[in-house]
Amino acid sequence: MRANLLILALISTITLSAQTDFLDTVMVTSTNILLPLNQTGRNVTVISQAEIEALPVNSLDEILQTVTGVEIQSRNGFGAQADILIRGSTFTQVLVLIDGMKLNDPLTAHFNGNIPVTKAEIESIEVLRGPAAAMYGPDAVGGVINVRTKTFANSTKKEKSISGELMFGDRQLVRSSQGFSHQSDGFKVGGGLNIIRSIGQIVEERIIDENTTLDAYDNYFDIKTAGLSFSKNFKNGFKAAARIAYDRRDFSARYFYTTSTFDKSIETTQNYWSHFQLSKLNKNGMTDFNIAYKYNTDIFVFSPDFPSTNEHVTDFLNINLNHEHRLNEKIRLKGGLQFDQRTIESNDRGNHDDLHFGAYGMGHFTPSEQFAITASLRLDYDENFDFEVSPQVNLSYQLGQLILRGSAGRSIRAADYTERYVSNNLENLTPGRSLGNPFLQAESSWSEEVGIDALVTDQLKFKATFFLRQSAELIDYVSTNESEINGIGSLQEGADYFFAQNISEVNTTGFETEVQYVQTLNDDSNMSLGLGYTYLNTTNEEDQISVYISSHARHLLTGRMIYEHKFFNIGLTGLYKDRTAQFAPGIGRSLSPSYFLLNAVVGLRLNEQLSISLQMNNVTDVVYQNILGADMPRRWFMGGVKFQL
Repeated sequence: MRANLLILALISTITLSAQTDFLDTVMVTSTNILLPLNQTGRNVTVISQAEIEALPVNSLDEILQTVTGVEIQSRNGFGAQADILIRGSTFTQVLVLIDGMKLNDPLTAHFNGNIPVTKAEIESIEVLRGPAAAMYGPDAVGGVINVRTKTFANSTKKEKSISGELMFGDRQLVRSSQGFSHQSDGFKVGGGLNIIRSIGQIVEERIIDENTTLDAYDNYFDIKTAGLSFSKNFKNGFKAAARIAYDRRDFSARYFYTTSTFDKSIETTQNYWSHFQLSKLNKNGMTDFNIAYKYNTDIFVFSPDFPSTNEHVTDFLNINLNHEHRLNEKIRLKGGLQFDQRTIESNDRGNHDDLHFGAYGMGHFTPSEQFAITASLRLDYDENFDFEVSPQVNLSYQLGQLILRGSAGRSIRAADYTERYVSNNLENLTPGRSLGNPFLQAESSWSEEVGIDALVTDQLKFKATFFLRQSAELIDYVSTNESEINGIGSLQEGADYFFAQNISEVNTTGFETEVQYVQTLNDDSNMSLGLGYTYLNTTNEEDQISVYISSHARHLLTGRMIYEHKFFNIGLTGLYKDRTAQFAPGIGRSLSPSYFLLNAVVGLRLNEQLSISLQMNNVTDVVYQNILGADMPRRWFMGGVKFQL
C-alpha cells in the first residue's frame, strides 16, 4: 500500500491552471450571484471542458471523482449508476444543477448522477463544497454541483466546431461522443450525442455453502445521452435560451441496492429534460425567468424468478424568478421566488404529489478591495415540512498572496418518495429489503468552515479547509424487526427489513487540503501535478448501525497528472480510499477496508484535427467495490480516434 500511495503522490494533480485559480478573477455561478472566485468565501472548484478532454474519464461521475472532498460511490463503471457524496454527506444531500436549475430526482437520489448533458455541451462544471440551502433551497447540505452548458454560458467568443471520438475496448465496449457548436452575432446553437455500452465483465459463479450457489452474470450497461440547445440575444438586453435533453440507461443492477440472495436485478431508466430561460440585462443588474421540466421513468426488475417488477413515473416542474441589482460598486443584492411540483405514479410506492415554494434574498458587500461579505436568507414551504428558514453568511479576506475565508449556514432536506414509500404496496415483502416510512421528518443541519488559500509561487498553490456539520433527524435505513414496524407494508412475521428512520443527532468533522503545481516546460509542453486529501469522521449519539450515514470514506486521497506536448499528451488519475470494511456472507461479497485505483490515457496528435487515443482503466487490476455487493470493473483497455473540425 505504501508503494501505491507513493505512485499516487508522484502522478496526482488536483487541478489544472484553469481550475480553482483561487487568486485570479475566474467567475463562478454556483454562488448564485456571479462572483470572482476570491470573493466567494467558499471552497469552489471549476473544471473546464479542456481538462475533461485531457483526463482518462468516461462519464460525469468519473470526472467528479477527481475533485477533492467529493466521493463517488459507483455500482458499476462508465457512469451506469453512481451516488455523489460531498464532505461526508449522504448521496441524498448533494444538490445537482444544470445551468442553475435543480436536477435532483423526486423518486430517489440514486438517479442524481444521471445527468443529461453530453461531453460536447459542457462549458464547465462547478463544485461548491458545503451548504447552499439559503441560495438554492432543500438538498444543498454537503454541496452543490452545477453543470454549465455552452449555450447558456455568457461567452461571446465566436465559434464553429464539430468534434467527436469513437473508442472500442474489452467486452465489446463502444464509447462514442459527437457534438457541434455554432456561435456568432448573438446566436448560439449546439448539441451532442453520447453512447457507451458493453456486455460487461463477467462476475464469476460463487459457492456460498453446500446448499447455495450464486450463478455467474454479465455486468452489462447501455447508456445513451443526447442534447440540443440554442440561445439568442435580442435588443435592449433581452436573451432567450432553451435546451432539451434525453438520457437512457439500461444496466444489470444485481446487488446494487440489496445483498439478498434473491437479487438478480436489472434496471432501465429514462430521463427527459427541458429548460427555458428568458433574461433581461440592464445597466445595474439582471432579471431572469426559468422554467425546467423533468420527466423520469424507471423499470426495476428485482428477479425474473418471481413477480418483482417495480415501475415508476415521476414529474418535476421547477419555476424560478430572480432579480439582481447593483446598488453601487460595493453592494449587490439579489432575490427570487421558486415554485416546484413533484408527482409520482408507482406500483410499489403508490401515487403521490407534493408542492414546494421558496423565497430568498442575498447581498454581497465589499467594504474594501480585500474584504467581502455575502449573506443569504431563505424561507421554504413544503407539504412535508411546512415552513423552514435557512440563513447563510460567507466571509473572505485577501492578504497579499493569501485568502482567508469562512462560512456558516443552515440546510434542510425532506425525504424523497423512495424513503417515504418504497415497498409499501408490495405483498409478502422478502426479508432484507428496504421499506419506506411515510412519517419521516425533514433533516436539518448546521455547517461551519474556515479555510486558507495561498499562492506560494506562480507555479505552486495550496488550499486547506476545516469544516463541521451538526445534523438532526437524518434519514437512513436501519435494520429493524417486523415486530417494531407498526402497520407499514405487507411483511413476513419475525423478518428483518431496512426501515427508513430519522436518526436523532449526527456530527461530522472534516479537513480537506489541496496542493497543485503547474509548470510550462518549454514552448511545446507543460505539466500539471498535485494532490488532494480529505479526512472525515461521522458519529451519532445513538450508535445506530445504518446503511448510508457513515458509509463515506474516512481517508480519501485523490489526484491526477496531465502532461501536454505539441504532438502527444498523457493523463493519469489516482484514487486511494480508506473506509470501514463490510461483509455480506449471504452472497459472499466483501467491502475491503481500502483500495488504490489508477487510470491512464495516452494521446498522439496526427494533425490539428485528428488524434488517436489509448486508455486503460484500473491499471493495477485491483478487486474492489464502492457499495457492498456491487463488483466494480477490473482492468479495462480501450482505444480509438478523436477529431476536431
